[in-house]
Amino acid sequence: MRLSLSFQVFQRREDGSVNFFRGWEQYRDGFGKLTGEHWLGLQRLHLLTMQTHYQLRIDLMDFENATAYAQYNTFGIGLYSVNPEDDGYPLTVSDYSGTAGDSLGKHTGMKFTTKDLDNDHSENNCASFYHGAWWYRNCHTSNLNGQYLRGHHASYADGIEWSSWTGWQYSLKFTEMKIRPHREDK
Repeated sequence: MRLSLSFQVFQRREDGSVNFFRGWEQYRDGFGKLTGEHWLGLQRLHLLTMQTHYQLRIDLMDFENATAYAQYNTFGIGLYSVNPEDDGYPLTVSDYSGTAGDSLGKHTGMKFTTKDLDNDHSENNCASFYHGAWWYRNCHTSNLNGQYLRGHHASYADGIEWSSWTGWQYSLKFTEMKIRPHREDK
């Protein structure tokens, strides 16, 4: 018997109605409305992913209504942290599958960076430079909390980006990041 476990959405972008260029406290605690654009919060994600093993699915749509997805069989926030906030809520993802390409795997192990708390490996604050907040390294291959720029844009990598699917100068129409516990066979 296969248990049917539904996904819990922790990030959604759909119309640009919510400003995602925010500071550390708001990303830690969450913002927006669950019925629309929102970010659940790093603290809640940490508490959820500490309970059991989770999968991550990311659904993407461009402005021509083409869709793609990325799935990671392992997902966690601050899994190996005694104090996850002090450690920057580091990302753990692995075991990619999907149609969008793996634009998140290179971010694994990275701390979360916001415009007011620089945890990345760049000499600049990637969140400030690319107008988002993410598990930036130096700086990113994905930036789903970037600006809602409605498709092709002249600026570089500061929209809602998933580089392996749409490149660095295309901001996506819709993104949804969601998690569920691993399915178990019984």
